[in-house]
Formats: sequence, C-alpha cells, structure tokens
Amino acid sequence: MSGRAKVAIIGSGNIGTDLMIKVLRTAKNLEMAALVGIDPESDGLARAGRFGVATTAEGVDGLIAMAGFDEIDIILDATSAKAHEHNAARLAPYGKRLIDLTPAAIGPYVVPAVNLEEHLDAVNVNMVTCGGQATIPIVAAVARVVPVSYAEIVASIASKSAGPGTRANIDEFTGTTSSAIVSVGGAAAGKAIIILNPAEPPLIMRDTVLCLVDAPDPATHEEIRSSIEKMAADVAAYVPGYRLKQDVQIFPVPADQPIHTLVPDGAARPTHQVSVLLEVEGAAHYLPAYAGNLDIMTSAAIQVAERIAARKATS
Repeated sequence: MSGRAKVAIIGSGNIGTDLMIKVLRTAKNLEMAALVGIDPESDGLARAGRFGVATTAEGVDGLIAMAGFDEIDIILDATSAKAHEHNAARLAPYGKRLIDLTPAAIGPYVVPAVNLEEHLDAVNVNMVTCGGQATIPIVAAVARVVPVSYAEIVASIASKSAGPGTRANIDEFTGTTSSAIVSVGGAAAGKAIIILNPAEPPLIMRDTVLCLVDAPDPATHEEIRSSIEKMAADVAAYVPGYRLKQDVQIFPVPADQPIHTLVPDGAARPTHQVSVLLEVEGAAHYLPAYAGNLDIMTSAAIQVAERIAARKATS
C-alpha cells in the first residue's frame, strides 16, 4: 500500500459505504484509512470493521482524534450540505484536501470530464450533484462547439435510491445544479429539475439535456454530435454505466415558440434545440444497479481523489 494517499470518508450511509468499497476494490492511488459516522449501529461502520478499516461514530471530532489522522491526505464528505459546512470548518486548520459530495458548494464545482485539471490545487472541491455529474458534461460538449443560450436538465431517479440525505437536499440540488450548468457547463442560463420515480421495480437513472443554440449551419450539427459522443465516452471511462440512450436530436426551434423567457435579455434568438437522452446504470459495488444517481457521484469523487493522489505522488 506504500505510495498511496490515505483517505478518510465522512458519512457511513449508502454513499459513504459505496465510496469505501470503491477505494478498497478499485483504487490505484488510494488507501482506505477511516470511515466516519455518527450512528454506532450503522451498517456502513459495521461493514468497515469487517474489512479491517478504522472507524469512529463520533463524527468529524472523532476523526480528528483518531490515531493516524495526521497521515490522512484526502477526506471525502458524504453527509449533507449543513454537515459539510461544519466539517469543513473543523478540518480547516489541518491542511487536508476535501472532496465534498454534498450541495454545500464551499469550494469550486468539479465535473471530472470537464474541469478537473483546473482545480487540482483547490483545498475543497464540490462534486455538484448526481444530475450535474450526468448532464453538465453534455452541456459543456455542446458549448465547446457553439454558444448555449439556455440549458435545461431533467434527472429522473428511482425513489428507492433517494435516501434521507438526498431528500433533505432537494432544494440545494436544483440551485447547485442550475448554477453549475452555467459556471461549468458554459450555458448562458440554466435550469435543473429532479424527479423521484416511484416505479416498481425501480428504474435506473435517466437524464434529459436540452440546449438552445444559434446553429443554422448543418455542418455545426455534426460537430455538436461528435463532441457529445466524445464527451459521453470520456465520462464512461470512470462511470462505466454511463451511456447515450439514443442518437442526439437536433431540430429547428419553431418561430412561434415562446422561448424569450428562457434566454438572457439581449441574446440572439436560438435557431435550434439539441436534445440528449442519457442513462446511468450503477456498478453495483454496494448500491443496487438502479442507483446510478449515487454511483455517478461516488465514481466521479473517486476519479478526483485518484487524480489528486497521482499528482501528489509525482510532485
């Protein structure tokens, strides 16, 4: 295990446990050091104990008090937005690198396929949301070809995959994702919608991305399609269950369609709509395969941690 960066995970629920198993089973540059929770009876802490991973049920204060805390390089926080604010403040004096899987957004938004290299030195990076990780790469893929006047994403996830933390953060989800559609995706304006689908058996994550663009030239349409297909492959490199559900659709915006309320004031009227349908199937390391919304968050966070660790090892 020598040469690997030591990792602690705060949050012993579904997301934290899946992160732990990914580190133990798949990580190349990471060593699992500790799992932190607040419920001593949680399945995650019990599972960590069986794996021989150090645990504490005393939250971030318990982590700071643990033997070996000084050796931990990276801390992944899988709690809640409010809890992360507290955790980040407590950890600030210790110089740890924080990867935030909550919508707290203290640090810069990071979507690995889009802007990871820009923020490798950031002390605290934010993983946006599951919908953001799935859809913002597509918005960015369109925006690198032609300006995007407006982007709208709809994330549909199985109700069973939305635990208490996800439900408590629903309001933050829409605000954080909408903000990142602009700041990371490159759209002039953005909106995010989440749907908790109660269907039985549970359906895997589905996402729809709609972009309004000024692209009258058919040659540009082919560039957009190629850019989206390449981006989908880039995301699938660290989220194997990520895929385009069908071919990219590009069609004219009807002259009588009232889109003036969507695009920024003074912007040229978009000529075309780009529609992309995505599907995200989970790797089922710990979470069920239908919980692609959680798997894409944990997979993206591990990708960030791996890159930070690899860079540290060569610096």
